[in-house]
Amino acid sequence: MKTRLLFITLLACFTALPARAAPVTPAPTPAAVSKPAAPLAAVPWGSLTPAQQQLLNYEKDKWQTLPPERQHRLVNAADRYSKMTPEERNRFKERLERWRKLTPEERSRLRQRYEAFQKLPPDQQQHIRDTFKKYQQLPPDKQQQLRDRWKNMTPAEREQLKQKNPNGKPPPR
Repeated sequence: MKTRLLFITLLACFTALPARAAPVTPAPTPAAVSKPAAPLAAVPWGSLTPAQQQLLNYEKDKWQTLPPERQHRLVNAADRYSKMTPEERNRFKERLERWRKLTPEERSRLRQRYEAFQKLPPDQQQHIRDTFKKYQQLPPDKQQQLRDRWKNMTPAEREQLKQKNPNGKPPPR
């Protein structure tokens, strides 16, 4: 029973997180903190490989007006995409389509949740990933039951559930 409630809580908080976590970058050294980062140079469209140009063609007309940081992010994303398996590409396309359908408010909420997740200690992040993986392995009808149960909870009941398990770790058995 407690495990199911934990699944419900985690589902509500982290349903849109990527299946794989981004690599953890180490904290900057004092020398790195004292030096401001050099601004990124713009990436000329002509310097992109044909594969990058094909993937980023939807941005071609406005490429020169994009901030250099965005250009670099897009080039890096195109490189990552070209290295994906067909299955990973399909999953990426599905997620991108879901993202595009979200309202700006929903996107903002998801960004905030993702940032909060990134601030958690690694052991709590791993626990959340493991718990979500268990949730994903449940049959669809059980998943729906958990989602319905969460939706039917009052804010007070949800808060009470969070208080029972404030650090994201499983309750003792």
